[in-house]
Order: sequence, then structure tokens, then C-alpha cells
Amino acid sequence: MSDDCLTLMNPPALAGGTLLLALTGWMDGGDVSTGTVKHLMDNRKLDEIARIDADPFYIFNFPGPMEVAAVFRPEVRIRKGMVRRSPKFPENVFHADVAGKLVFFLGAEPNLKWQRFADAIFRLCTAAGLTRIVFMGSFGGTVPHTREPRMFGSVSHEHLLEILTLHNVKPSEYGPGPSSFSTLLLAQAPAHGIEMLSFVAEIPGYLNGENPLSIEAVTRRLGKFLNQPVNLASLREASNAWELQVSEAVEKDTDLAETVRKLEEAYDNELIGKPEVKEAEGGEEGEDG
Repeated sequence: MSDDCLTLMNPPALAGGTLLLALTGWMDGGDVSTGTVKHLMDNRKLDEIARIDADPFYIFNFPGPMEVAAVFRPEVRIRKGMVRRSPKFPENVFHADVAGKLVFFLGAEPNLKWQRFADAIFRLCTAAGLTRIVFMGSFGGTVPHTREPRMFGSVSHEHLLEILTLHNVKPSEYGPGPSSFSTLLLAQAPAHGIEMLSFVAEIPGYLNGENPLSIEAVTRRLGKFLNQPVNLASLREASNAWELQVSEAVEKDTDLAETVRKLEEAYDNELIGKPEVKEAEGGEEGEDG
């Protein structure tokens, strides 16, 4: 059945179920949003139950120099004069684990028509009987790569603040400032009879690329919150290798090594209640963090 931009594929009745939401884009630094959901999807019996059409929601032709325009244009492959792979558009797909009463959404934060995209997500929740949405994401901050990421959270209902306390997640303080799409969902969830929580990890602002340590931290926290078994062995192995690789690269840069040392000192002083050293300050919390 097709409903506007949302295509439903006989979604199961999962009364009281939970939607785990991951979005590429601003809140997916270190691949924390998408990486966490992908790991939680591993080794489950999953069925595709819905899709959101990409066409209305993304900018594909952005004016400007080639380096800028290339970021927005769909990827294609041509070999020996023939198109071997058609232009690849963003995918927004819902998969259900019926036994676990979970729905997983992997998608791309929309560039356009946020409200229409949000309405499609809420329609899927209604169709499947879901009553809770959990978003996970990240922002670049002052935490060093050698320490456990700080976790921040936002909720749609005041009584959910107790969950943040229970899982050692600090309530967010942010703004005024630019919003993410997930915050729109957070603000509108109560009107749809849905509870929503946003768990956001602070990742090192001086690094780019996948951050297995933060993915592991968020995955572990979500496993406890959802009361779901999670295999962390592969993530722990990846985290150890990643930390070693990053530390070796940092040590080759004298200025960066000194910055990291100060960040470590500030982090440790915060844990034991000492004032942070001035040099380690800066890097305000990002959206939802």
C-alpha cells in the first residue's frame, strides 16, 4: 500500500513497540547514529515493512563549483561507455524484528520538507502500533579519544527524565541554536501519543571518520535500556584497534598531542570534581547534546 511518500508493506502489529531511529547527516559524526543501529540489527530476523521515497526530500543539484556540487549529486558508475550502476539515491527503510517488538529505521536527514518527512515517520508508528521512538546520535566536543564518551539526552515527556538518570545520561543544555531533524520529532512526538528519547554521544572534535569507541558506548547503553542482548565483542576489538591507531597518529603531532593531554586532564578533573583547566575549555555542546 502506498501513502503519499510512505510505502507500507503490511507492517506487523507491534503494540507498545519501539522505533530505533538512525539518520546520516549532522548528528551522525563518527557514524554513531547509523553504526549503532546497524550493529543492533545484526543477527536478527528482520523484515522490510516500509520505505520513504527519497525524491521529495533531498537536494541533488546544488549550484556552485564542482567540489561542492559533487557532494549533493547522486553517485553513478559508467564503464566502457555504458551505465553500469544507475544514480544512487538516499534510502529510508524500516525493518521490523517482530519477536523483539522493534523497528529499525536507517535513513538520511532530509534537506527539504521536514514536516512531510516527520509525518511519514509518525504514520508508520501508528500503522505498526509503536509507542516509543529512540534516536541516537553524536556531536563533536572536548572529550579525548582515550576516554569514555560523555552521554547526553533529551526527552519528549518529563517523566522520561528518570530514564536518563538511571542510565547515567546527562540532560541536554543547548541553544538557542540550529536544530536537527530529530529535534523536530522530539517536539512533535507527544501530539502523536508517542514517547521519544534522544541519546547523544560527545565524540572528539579533532577527529573525522568512524568512531568505534563511541558506537560501542551508545550500543551498550541502548542494550541495557531496551533490555536486549547485545554482542559487544566485535565492537570492543574495533575500539581497541581504533584507539591504538589514533594514539599513534596523535603522538606524531606535537601540538595535537599536547591538546589531547590537556583534554584528558580536564576530563579526569571533571570526574573527581576539580575545576577544569582553562586551556581545555571550549567546544560547546552540539544539537541535542
